Amino acid sequence: MSRNNSNAQMCRETALLYAGYRHDPVTKAVSVPIYQSTAYELDGDLEKIAGIYNVNEDGFTYSRIINPTTRILEKRFAAVDGASDSLAVASGQAATFLAIANLCSGTPGDNVVTSKYLYGNTWNLLFNTFKRLGIEARSADPKDISSFESLIDDRTIAIFGETFSNPCLVPLPVPALAEIGRRHGVPVIVDNTTTPLICRPTSLGASISTYSATKYLCGHGTTLGGLIVDNGNFAFDDAARFPLFNEADEAHGDVLWKEAVLKLDDLGASPYLLKSRMTWLRDTGAAISPFSSFQLIQGLETLHLRMQRHCENAVTVAEFLKKHPKVARVSYPSLSSGYERELVDELIDARVGYGAMIMFELADEAAGRRFITNIKLMYHVSNVGDARTLVTHPVSTTHTTVPKEKREAAGIFDGSIRLCVGIENIDDIVADIQRGLDAV
Repeated sequence: MSRNNSNAQMCRETALLYAGYRHDPVTKAVSVPIYQSTAYELDGDLEKIAGIYNVNEDGFTYSRIINPTTRILEKRFAAVDGASDSLAVASGQAATFLAIANLCSGTPGDNVVTSKYLYGNTWNLLFNTFKRLGIEARSADPKDISSFESLIDDRTIAIFGETFSNPCLVPLPVPALAEIGRRHGVPVIVDNTTTPLICRPTSLGASISTYSATKYLCGHGTTLGGLIVDNGNFAFDDAARFPLFNEADEAHGDVLWKEAVLKLDDLGASPYLLKSRMTWLRDTGAAISPFSSFQLIQGLETLHLRMQRHCENAVTVAEFLKKHPKVARVSYPSLSSGYERELVDELIDARVGYGAMIMFELADEAAGRRFITNIKLMYHVSNVGDARTLVTHPVSTTHTTVPKEKREAAGIFDGSIRLCVGIENIDDIVADIQRGLDAV
């Protein structure tokens, strides 16, 4: 039975319901309340109030920075993921942006060594937007671990990748990259959006995990949100590589973040997240709303049940597609073999399953479009992680702005179809896929 690191007596399935909150101290209400407030009265001693603003004491000031509902979400998910703490933000994209930007030195030349297999918008963030901010993205191949190490230099601030790339499902060799990161003093950031509970980057040696909580953590396609998780195993002691963690930070009154956390109880687990909260989140305004945090807490309560059903359905769909004569190739973790299968088994908890995302190939772009236009049950949307089954033609949607040569180098071709298998009756899902294939 899986257990979280913060409470040896509480399994993850239980932590999803209990961690970080028991009841409201005044009303004894069991459900987490929505603190739909932007500000908090600053009563009491002015010196104590100044201490809250100067991060010498815990406290609530303004919901762009910290909110009681959101704080429960953060503590609960950190417990579930076996991490030291987490920070909730407005979206998964905001989580990726802040997770990396929080490491930059403030001078041009910083770089991130990243898997070349990435979600389209993440690729654009790293290779275009970050370039304009003076942070270089260097493309490595997770199928060749040495390609990551060869690109690291003294200005590398992170190694980055997706546990299973969206949409091609190329597994990331997290333990091997964590070892490379340890040798060079570089943190490994893993986007674990598509495999919560299935993969635990903390246990694999990743330093930081990111999630688009919009997806499986919410589970119903209703709410935007993101999470940055500090797994608590990286010290940021290299003053040359990470000066803002080792010198006075003028972005917040010349605070020393490693000293600041020692004065705090609630926010004292992670200098990395405290800095991100008090500078990047404060200044970019990428805050999640209290209502969205409440919605994500509701999603967490059934996450373990939904993921199990997602995975059970996905295995059946993958086996069906593998045998279909009109399908050229199917990518799904349980179908892998050789070294890739060894890596898959290292990354995931097979007792939960192999995930809900499947990629399969049809003959060409026309075939892909005919499949999409003839389905009836599944939703044609660019989202993933809904309780409903979702289907996407990446060339026409998520990867339409990615140059063809880069898209194909990442394994996305004209006839590629991405399925995110939902929790419906499996017979209805398969029947709709058959309907689409009949038109190809």
